[in-house]
Amino acid sequence: QVSCFKLNGCASPLHCLGLQCYGVFLQILTAGWDELECHRVFNFLWELSNLARKVQTVVSGKPGSARRLELRIRLYCRGVLLSPGSHRSDSAFWLTRILKPWPMVNQARLLYIIFGPVSSLDGHVVWQKMIEGPTDESSLKGLADAIKLLYGTEAREWTADDVISLVDELSVVPQEWLMENNARLLLLSGNSICFTFLASKAVNGRAVELARLLVFMALVCEKDLYCMDWAVKMMQKVCKVFSTPWERNNFLQCLENTFAHMLMDTLQAVLAGERDEEDGSFLNLFHLVNAQANFHKEILYLAMGSSSTTS
Repeated sequence: QVSCFKLNGCASPLHCLGLQCYGVFLQILTAGWDELECHRVFNFLWELSNLARKVQTVVSGKPGSARRLELRIRLYCRGVLLSPGSHRSDSAFWLTRILKPWPMVNQARLLYIIFGPVSSLDGHVVWQKMIEGPTDESSLKGLADAIKLLYGTEAREWTADDVISLVDELSVVPQEWLMENNARLLLLSGNSICFTFLASKAVNGRAVELARLLVFMALVCEKDLYCMDWAVKMMQKVCKVFSTPWERNNFLQCLENTFAHMLMDTLQAVLAGERDEEDGSFLNLFHLVNAQANFHKEILYLAMGSSSTTS
């Protein structure tokens, strides 16, 4: 009955440790309990806090229309049910309980509410962050960690297809993300989910979309100082997914065409004088030219290395 332990109980939830204390208490109390017992605990808390109705309100309404309620749900889920310091298996269990009752489109919305970027001023979810411009690693880390958790062995109720579908749905919350933000999320989510996601595009014949993703991955590697050979090795693995040489060659052609089109579009923006205070268009062109050069440099290293080995 402590007010700060309730979903809507504390007058200043952002500056209160009540929910975190409640989460630690719950974590200690349920340590070692089997899943059936923990499921009963979850159901009790779900009903006590009336979370079902509140979550229904935020996932079915317009994003941001119930900002305070979104914030309360985020703080409650993160502080109480997904208490920091919990074992991965425990976090996977509680996150599964939170998400699984809902259709996939609502799961994606709820995942964004709980783990997406928030305002540093008032803590409210920033819905336009992925749409308005390239974002940084810190804005995507929470979402990437959640995806890795669901894709891991601890989350037994999730298949690879489930997670891929969730990532697909997430990339249009609340509208279609910039491709660079999609690429950055995949990179942060780890090699396994990244390859599985790309391979699904290859299997379904979506060569153009796949090529754009890989080009943006190369751009992210350049901007965020990752090793470019990672992007090239990922491209190599994806090439092996194609069942015929024609499909593989078509994909490689799409990859080169995407580099060319993006360079021309960015150059056109620079020549048209579309520059902001930070001279963003010119900086984008600089990164893109370097990304293409470093990407092809790694390919040359591989090609020359293999040719010298065979000779």
